[in-house]
Amino acid sequence: MQFDLRDVQFVTPIVPSGYELHPWDSKLLAAHAEAKFRSFRNELDANVFTCLGNSDGCLRLMREISCRQGFIPEATWLATYRDPKTGRIENCGTVQGIRESVDVGSIQNIGIVSAHRSHGIGSAIVLRSLQGYQQAGIKIVTLEVTAKNVGAMRLYERLGFKVLRTVFKSIEVSEVY
Repeated sequence: MQFDLRDVQFVTPIVPSGYELHPWDSKLLAAHAEAKFRSFRNELDANVFTCLGNSDGCLRLMREISCRQGFIPEATWLATYRDPKTGRIENCGTVQGIRESVDVGSIQNIGIVSAHRSHGIGSAIVLRSLQGYQQAGIKIVTLEVTAKNVGAMRLYERLGFKVLRTVFKSIEVSEVY
């Protein structure tokens, strides 16, 4: 999918009550990895990208992404939720940004923990990421999404992403009975 940032003016998104978005800080690397793991561990994407199915794999992936030459800190955000009853803070969402070429960026692994989906945090974190790409001078942002991830597809289309092409990849899914 693709989003054209040219001639788009963003308003800072409203973050739902109890949630907070944190800009990239290397001290939050483990928190991003935890949110990524908790978001993907029971999802189809963990079958496609096995590193998403275990916490060590997510930590390794976060280190690799954040050390890439094209890493865009401005497009990398962490979502947290503070439980109003206990005060406990939970890492519940993550997105990372990479520069693929001078004008093109690629969103990496948008993940929202299942209990926090459909609250508006996915929209808020993607919009903050897009703002960060714009600040970094990126004109076009791409992302890949599993076609069977209908909820994510609806979110991205609602935010203005356009489908460019559909790629088919054969995977083996282990069934648990």
